[in-house]
Amino acid sequence: MVTTERSAFEFLGDWSGQFIATAIHNGHDVRPEVAAELVLPDEDRLREEDPHTDVIGALVPARVVVHRSRFEVDLNRSREKAVYRSAEEAWGLEVVRDPPLEPAIVGGSLEVYDGFYAELGRRLDVVAERGPFVVFDIHSYNHRRGGAEAPEAPWAENPEVNVGTGSLDRGRFGSVADAFIESLTQAGTSAGPLDVRENIRFRGQQLAAWTHARYPGRAAVLALEFKKTFMDEWTGEADHARLDELARAVASTIPALQEALVEVATP
Repeated sequence: MVTTERSAFEFLGDWSGQFIATAIHNGHDVRPEVAAELVLPDEDRLREEDPHTDVIGALVPARVVVHRSRFEVDLNRSREKAVYRSAEEAWGLEVVRDPPLEPAIVGGSLEVYDGFYAELGRRLDVVAERGPFVVFDIHSYNHRRGGAEAPEAPWAENPEVNVGTGSLDRGRFGSVADAFIESLTQAGTSAGPLDVRENIRFRGQQLAAWTHARYPGRAAVLALEFKKTFMDEWTGEADHARLDELARAVASTIPALQEALVEVATP
């Protein structure tokens, strides 16, 4: 069990531009009082988190990395649902020994939630003043849920990269999403072109919806779900060479996105 006294999240890099990468499910840390209530095995918790997504976004100029586990507070859900209070709210997983959690513990987790969105808002307010911007909202997903030796989930419903644009204003930012998909598909990797498709499994959740609502006409959030081909989802072992390739691939889309943003900003 990884308990922590370090910061719940960090804002890193150069925030003078219009491209930001977030890794809000990257964290595995929990506060000691939360750890005392958890019954979900550590390895099962890690499997449902998104480790190494901070690495995938590491070459984007401005970055947000969250260190707290989604099992303490899920920043990609509405505030009312951000703390898992029952198995039904956590994919059937038994998370805490005696649900619901004590109000004081829930309150401490919601302080993290409120602090995160307050600081993100302060940062993005400045970015939005300069013009349209792109957020790479980076996540990952499991594709061998049947076990370590089970077949991969079917290709048709499980792209290498799912681009969620459910709350994106496609009338204004459709060209931005299209430019990203085309550019990422063309990015070279040792395994060949990436399979990048839109809204197949995921459409984006709270971070995307919150950002789009706060910055209408300014924000283009691309909710990116990377299939966990860059790691063994059952052991947690990472393929660091593959992660580096994915980081370079994401960063390589920025020139095409910059051109698309110029067109969006031009009447």
